[in-house]
Amino acid sequence: MSKPATLRLALIALTLAGLWTALTQNQQAPVDLTVEKIADDLHVIVGGGGNVAVYDTPEGVILIDDKFEQHVEQILAKVKSVTSQPVRYVLNTHQHGDHTGGNKKLLAQGAEIIIHRNARANMVTGNMPGLPRITFSDETAVYLGDKEVHARYFGRGHTNGDVVISFPARRTIHTGDLFTAGAPFIDYSANGSGVAWTDTLTAAMKLDFDTVIPGHGPIMKKADLAKYIQNIETVRNRINDLRRHGKSKEEVAQLLKIDDLGWQPSPFFSQRSLPGLYDELAR
Repeated sequence: MSKPATLRLALIALTLAGLWTALTQNQQAPVDLTVEKIADDLHVIVGGGGNVAVYDTPEGVILIDDKFEQHVEQILAKVKSVTSQPVRYVLNTHQHGDHTGGNKKLLAQGAEIIIHRNARANMVTGNMPGLPRITFSDETAVYLGDKEVHARYFGRGHTNGDVVISFPARRTIHTGDLFTAGAPFIDYSANGSGVAWTDTLTAAMKLDFDTVIPGHGPIMKKADLAKYIQNIETVRNRINDLRRHGKSKEEVAQLLKIDDLGWQPSPFFSQRSLPGLYDELAR
């Protein structure tokens, strides 16, 4: 491998490791988790990290994501509040620590964890704990008791390893951070793409669902996801318009309007997503 390629891989590893550390350190304060009901057998644990879906079956519980390590005991307590079944499987929507931080503890307690192969590779690069033992490429499914959960990869977006989880019997999907209540975070260090993102979500829209569990934020509906796709397209168009008028990356950061979309600026958007999206569109 050439020296430039080696250096590039080292910088990516440092970026991923730094992101993992920053996310973890920002979540040290105790947070009380709460449970929201979608159906008798499907609940969402919110607060303190990514939204965790809890799917109860006669043979055990299937979790979608597991927040940070310090939340595992609370997560298990919340699971016990809705079912007596143990956690059998965890499906990670992607690799970020606010969605995979509980992996290590749950693996030690006998749960099996499944993730997209790109997301696991990102975890390896970032030296993250709790590596899943099972990966997939395009789609997989878990059949437990008389119930089923599907995980599908539709393409790049938030990262290069995001998957959409569907609960066919409940006409519900969990999008991970492909869809959140705020401005999108495009993690270019994990090969995310603000250009491919809308195609990825448009493909997911073809699934049969009514209810959406976003990566962060309240439970939403299919129409909310459709609006999110439109908002990302609007932001891209606005950036391109500013670029065509000769505005620099720094000027775009000052001039770009997103508050009318219901989004507030955040460090992840302004410092990571926006500069990377500007460069991606310029290419």
